[in-house]
Amino acid sequence: MEQAAEASGRVIAVRGAVVDVAFDAGPLPPIDDALLIERGGAAPILAEVQAHLSERTVRAIALQATAGLSRGANVRVPGTPLEMPVGEAVLGRLLDVAGQTGDGGEPLSEDVPRRPIHRKPPEFSRQTGTTELFATGIKVIDLLAPIAQGGKAAMFGGAGVGKTVLVMELIHAMVSAYQGISVFAGIGERSREGHEMLLDMRESGVLDRTVLVYGQMNEPPGARWRVPMSALTIAETFRDEDRRNVLLLMDNVFRFVQAGAEISGLLGRLPSRVGYQPTLASEVGALQERIASVAGAAVTAIEAVYVPADDFTDPAVTTIAAHVDSMVVLSRAMAAEGMYPAIDPIASSSILLDPLIVGKEHSDTAIAVRQTLEHYRELQDVISLLGMEELGLEDRRTAERARRLQRFLTQPFSVTEAFTGVAGKSVGIAETIAGCRAILAGDCDDWPESALYMVGTLDEARQKAKGEPKATKVAAAP
Repeated sequence: MEQAAEASGRVIAVRGAVVDVAFDAGPLPPIDDALLIERGGAAPILAEVQAHLSERTVRAIALQATAGLSRGANVRVPGTPLEMPVGEAVLGRLLDVAGQTGDGGEPLSEDVPRRPIHRKPPEFSRQTGTTELFATGIKVIDLLAPIAQGGKAAMFGGAGVGKTVLVMELIHAMVSAYQGISVFAGIGERSREGHEMLLDMRESGVLDRTVLVYGQMNEPPGARWRVPMSALTIAETFRDEDRRNVLLLMDNVFRFVQAGAEISGLLGRLPSRVGYQPTLASEVGALQERIASVAGAAVTAIEAVYVPADDFTDPAVTTIAAHVDSMVVLSRAMAAEGMYPAIDPIASSSILLDPLIVGKEHSDTAIAVRQTLEHYRELQDVISLLGMEELGLEDRRTAERARRLQRFLTQPFSVTEAFTGVAGKSVGIAETIAGCRAILAGDCDDWPESALYMVGTLDEARQKAKGEPKATKVAAAP
């Protein structure tokens, strides 16, 4: 390693983000090690070794723009992978992939500890499972796709169905009540979203317990590819060295896969299924397997995942889904109907929805809600052709209760209050279960459906129902 640290090379080819570097003497730097490409008086360009082309030449991917870079530029070898600043000093800061501050504040001092962004996941024997629920206050998630503290949850959805809004609401709901550290990784985010996130964090008073790490959409693919590793390194340090619980939020993991596909193409690898990189499974695994809990400290991950063209069989989507405990699936059809959050209650699932973990009442209620909504979906073709009046008595009652359940599982969000004028609601799991059981038992059959739309608890819906005309009740069977 000392020899590698003394080595220096020169640029012999530049093709966009791909840079070839030749070394005249000494061993070549290992794969994933950092390189610093000097540019006269400007700050050096950070790159990462990705291939050994010969005994004297390596191919690297630049993590910063290479505009103006020419052949012959001197290359320094630090002798380590890219290192990220960690610890108390980064709390409340917005950083880029290399750990440079982007929030207009003072730069980090030189004595801030740093850790390499590449490391192995904790040994399986050290990892701990958890059955403690992470209450979000969002009814449909807590009831049908509960999240575990120390688990991984992913929000899957196409463009414009509300993934970022849902993740923002989870941040708002959790960070205010959650006393641990929060690390947010913005992968391929728009600059506007980063500024909004920073302002929201400042206004809510939780920025001092949060670290924001961004690789923006206009940055080279190498930066977007390594941003989740940089954020995860900060989270791992709080977990392993400080024994603190960490909430890790990532938006959007699909762009990490997309950046890896760009890198793969730039390196000349043959594409695999649907044009993705042949290393898709190993790249996603290298990221996801590091998100783990060890004795005394948990990392809870919430990830947004874009679904290209609403195709849930896409290789990137299925690969990411294989690693998560809770799947929250957003539906374009529900968004079109105005059912927000537009979470599909049937497609969403969680391994925690087990009577031994959540309790028999919770499990039975979730199953009954799903069965009622599934039966309503089966009847929708008949309803659209002939109308509700042509259904049998039991089917009509089921359909009406399913519509009320759909509306009860909507709720206003705090992060959308500025646009809707409706205050956000957070609902405890006990109140959600009680409300769903009341609807399934027929206690709300004579309430207007609109009374249950965009409310918190059933008591709020009851107050709303008093001011609206009653619905026509289905007559009891003779």
